Amino acid sequence: MTTDHAEAAEGVAGPPRVDAHHHVWDLSVRDQPWTRDLPVLRRDFTMTELAPQLDAHGIDATVVVETVNSADETVELLRLHARDIRVAGVVGWAELTAPDLVGTLDRLRAAEGGTGLVGLRHQVQLEPPGAAEGDWLLRPDVAAGLDVLGDRGLVFDLIVTAAQLPSAIEAVRRHTGTSFVLDHAGKPPIAAGAIEPWATHIAELAALPNVAVKFSGLLTEAGDGQRDAEHLLPYARPLLEEFGARRLMFGSDWPVCTLAADYGHTLSITAALLETLDDADRAAVYGGTANRWYGLALSGGAAA
Repeated sequence: MTTDHAEAAEGVAGPPRVDAHHHVWDLSVRDQPWTRDLPVLRRDFTMTELAPQLDAHGIDATVVVETVNSADETVELLRLHARDIRVAGVVGWAELTAPDLVGTLDRLRAAEGGTGLVGLRHQVQLEPPGAAEGDWLLRPDVAAGLDVLGDRGLVFDLIVTAAQLPSAIEAVRRHTGTSFVLDHAGKPPIAAGAIEPWATHIAELAALPNVAVKFSGLLTEAGDGQRDAEHLLPYARPLLEEFGARRLMFGSDWPVCTLAADYGHTLSITAALLETLDDADRAAVYGGTANRWYGLALSGGAAA
């Protein structure tokens, strides 16, 4: 895992293609309470189902991401990394505010597949909003945990709403030794047809060198009649202009993407939004950035 936020030099051509954000779950093992009003997602989703789709679209490796605040789920995802060569990294969950966070991380890394742990995520989007220092990301106990992640070379994935972006910006600004990844572009209010203040916040966040962003989740933030390149481009453009391809990474958000589109259509819309990029920048978005930012150590090199 690397914490080097400097722009990387050009790497060799043809890096592995990476889906930097997807999920798996088995409802018989653990419920996913957030899916209860989403019947499309009220079933099991496994790597066995995802694998043919990866093959069909030339995706070489993936990063699997936690879905609930569960230490047990993290252990299971690490075991999946150990047993499935496609799963190059795991963004799991651990109690960030626990006094023994260091010990927890050591135990996770010593577990089966523990070398695949590349970061943690917490469902910040479900935390109640607070005033100023009351925001979850700005609490002193959370701050201490974010510093531990930086010390251990682990990334923190930010899953926040657009309204929570100001506290995310402040957290990234305060923790310069920690690498962050903004999931789903900070959930822009596409369905509402609004772009501000989201776009301004994206520019403020992009000014900080220790954060990258996932080009993911746009389709599910869009409403009916908006799930095409024409409607999504105004939201894709600020990401490309402010972060640049070398701090941008593709993620399908499968199976959540199936609320709006199947895997293939998600990729085709992404390709349409990135069609102005040159080959090197496209390679960065489709693998290079994730390879470097998460320290996946995938062969083939990656300009990111």
